[in-house]
Amino acid sequence: MNTIKTIEWVKNNVVMIDQRLLPEKEVYNTYRDYKGVAEAIKKMVVRGAPAIGVAGAFGVAIGASKIKTDDMKAFKREFAGIAKLLASTRPTAVNLFWAIDRMTRTAEENSRLSVAELKKRLIDEARRIHREDIEINRAMGRHGQKLIKDNSTVLTHCNAGALATAGYGTALGVIRGAVEAGKNIKVFADETRPFLQGSRLTAWELKKDNIDVTLITDNMAGYMMKKGFINSVVVGADRIAANGDTANKIGTYSVAILAKEHGIPFYVAAPTSTIDVKIKHGDFIPIEERDETEVTHMKGIRIAPKGINVKNPAFDVTPARLISAIITEKGVVRAPYAGNIRKLFKKT
Repeated sequence: MNTIKTIEWVKNNVVMIDQRLLPEKEVYNTYRDYKGVAEAIKKMVVRGAPAIGVAGAFGVAIGASKIKTDDMKAFKREFAGIAKLLASTRPTAVNLFWAIDRMTRTAEENSRLSVAELKKRLIDEARRIHREDIEINRAMGRHGQKLIKDNSTVLTHCNAGALATAGYGTALGVIRGAVEAGKNIKVFADETRPFLQGSRLTAWELKKDNIDVTLITDNMAGYMMKKGFINSVVVGADRIAANGDTANKIGTYSVAILAKEHGIPFYVAAPTSTIDVKIKHGDFIPIEERDETEVTHMKGIRIAPKGINVKNPAFDVTPARLISAIITEKGVVRAPYAGNIRKLFKKT
């Protein structure tokens, strides 16, 4: 299968594919400072919870590497500002905060080193987070593919593929895992308004991998389920609460309700770093509200009348009761989620 390089550390710079330009153009941007990385996260050059986490780690590393002081106290003050700015970019994807916290711990645990040595440790840690993400995704693929039957059609919403991660993917990682296991799998991809991650990104990825993909609009899913064209649903996640409630791209909740109505299993694929055990249930997950022009315009052209009210929440929350299983790198978790998620974190 094709290897899509979503984000990389290259010669002490951060290189990312500009996902806003896909599928028409495959452009890689180079970022030489943490403010550029922060802007790339905010403006959705990079998106998808795991990829945002890796970008956050790389942003911290590149920011720390440019701090011009040998005094550890002064270094820590600047480091805290770098971490704070990167953490402010997007509120829902918990992987961002997980990665920044991990980088911050690395800085604290190695603060007895010289500033020069600490900078090297931080770069090493960010690159480790990048490598681990790909390994985690492949592990999810191996666990999750067992849930996907041969000769079946899977519906996915938004993009939870290589582009949403450091590589391979979460939901698409499960699909890739099934294909690599020799199964004949077809995919229906929701277009995913308003940012069109399904039509622009998911369809592009699957086509590159020669996986059979059919694009549908978001409001066609129920019809396709009723007609028997869909056998299962696999989506990613941006944050999972301790009870299993899952925040994912807006429209996921509707798909889950439709799947329940039609007796179709609905699976969530996400690394354990996406599970926020500090949040009891989904009502406490912060939901990002994005710019109204994403709804009123398409490629810079207005498609809605001026002067109307617009809402643009980027995510919704699917209650755990609608989820058949959560696929992680440590295995498949089923209800009761609260207890089984706790057990998940006890596994080594």
